[in-house]
Amino acid sequence: MSRICILGGTGFVGRVLASRLARDGHQLTVLTRSPHRHRAMLVLPGLRLLAADVHRKDALFALTEGADVLINLVGILNETRAPGQTFQQAHTTLAHHVSKACLHNEIPRLLQMSALGADRAAPSRYLRSKAEAEQTALNLGETAHVTYFRPSVIFGPGDHFFTRFAALLRLAPGVFPLACPDSRFAPVYVGDVAERMRASLTDPATYRRAVGLCGPQEYTLRELVELTARMCGLRRTIVPLPDRLSRLQARLLGLLPGKPFTIDNYRSLQVDSVCAGEAPCPTHVEPIMLPALQRGARPAAPAARGHP
Repeated sequence: MSRICILGGTGFVGRVLASRLARDGHQLTVLTRSPHRHRAMLVLPGLRLLAADVHRKDALFALTEGADVLINLVGILNETRAPGQTFQQAHTTLAHHVSKACLHNEIPRLLQMSALGADRAAPSRYLRSKAEAEQTALNLGETAHVTYFRPSVIFGPGDHFFTRFAALLRLAPGVFPLACPDSRFAPVYVGDVAERMRASLTDPATYRRAVGLCGPQEYTLRELVELTARMCGLRRTIVPLPDRLSRLQARLLGLLPGKPFTIDNYRSLQVDSVCAGEAPCPTHVEPIMLPALQRGARPAAPAARGHP
């Protein structure tokens, strides 16, 4: 069994992945700023939580020593003024430090979370920073076998997509204005994401390549929001906004606390989040999310603590 160090292991994907890896008998080290907040994870056999600021290169080098595998799940959807919470810091600079840690500690395997649509020519800074992080990892060459994962929107109980839209729809007074309604997604179940990552650990076919992660069905954003309303048992009229009003909504909502929708989010939605040529993951949305939303699942922790 391997000694695996996980960055972002207390986030939405990280908790599910850690459970799968612990079940396989791996020895897990999860680095987190606040171990006391995630003590429930200690029920997993072979798992330890270590206090760390993963954005400090010296701390990262010290705490990854002896690892056989390094997994980087850290990602943010919006920037804040908090330390490490810009796209450059959370994605590009951290990926550089992770790569250096692999070299310094001779870690032979690296799994890195990216995003569908990551490209240096992408319209959003989020997608450009993800592409830069991918390239940094690939620059390791033969020093470490790298696989990076490009998921569409990830769903599951307490997720950052359906759960959040459900909360907004419950607050809406019958009418819900929706920006970028024609953007396309192929939602992928968090359990399927964790399973593909787990299976890739010892699969040479995944070395030095991007793995697209999509579910079995594509939707427009409008279709997904309508589906969310139906699963919640809500009657809401979804009003699709034209491009000009979508941009305006993004600029206005980006000024609110928590930044529910920003101009960079708007730009990311100009790139469809669907796979091409990849075998889809098997799990459909409704069997998972219908009971979760009917129970009123709480929103997950902020995406800054792991990938959304």
